[in-house]
Amino acid sequence: MDAFIHTFFDIGEMLKVFPTLLTEGLKNTLFIAVLAALLGLVIGMVLAMMLLSRSWFLKFPARLYVDIFRGLPAILTISLVGLGLPAADIRPFGRSPIGYAVLAVALISAAYCAEIFRSGIQSVNDGQMQAGRSLGMTYLQTMRKIVVPQGVRNVLPALTNRFIIDIKESSLVYLLGLTVGQRELYFIAHQQQAISYNSSALVAAGICYLMMTVPLTYLVNAWDRRLREGRRSLKLKPATRLSEV
Repeated sequence: MDAFIHTFFDIGEMLKVFPTLLTEGLKNTLFIAVLAALLGLVIGMVLAMMLLSRSWFLKFPARLYVDIFRGLPAILTISLVGLGLPAADIRPFGRSPIGYAVLAVALISAAYCAEIFRSGIQSVNDGQMQAGRSLGMTYLQTMRKIVVPQGVRNVLPALTNRFIIDIKESSLVYLLGLTVGQRELYFIAHQQQAISYNSSALVAAGICYLMMTVPLTYLVNAWDRRLREGRRSLKLKPATRLSEV
């Protein structure tokens, strides 16, 4: 039991690595996750609109993209983007691995966001489109002003949950060999564990991840519950009014 506690819960090892985890690792983890999530949202929305198109010329490449990036393991995609592109002399971010890390996580996130947006938009009642067209709006105007905003609102919890996954998947970018100042939580803990042969640094990194993901998870659950209760109350109101007549 003493060996177990020493290996995973050595307070000295944790205190040694915590300052670097909080000042460098946490900052870079959030930087990678937030930028990747924002880029993934933009690409995902474009892909969702292509998936909803009636033209196979737009729908087919979007479906191919989504199927590929959802089907590949995240670690393989990050390796192909972060290691493969520079090796092929394709260097949009120069020699800095942080840009490739953001791009790799964003490409993965975009595939999932596309399906989330698609399902949200398709969940909007067809009458909303008909109402917009009856007011003289074009198809694109109706989608932009009426259908898409409602669809996005329906999937806000799912998008927040996707951001939680982006935070966790950012740990895989350690493969790209981030330099000092660019290291995220897992890379810092992994380096310390390799030096000390003690896993307490990894447990400390896990605590930092939990500090971000657990509150967000509860937020998603509360948000989803509130949206479901709101929809239920809207369905009950017409029946209540009829009974009052």
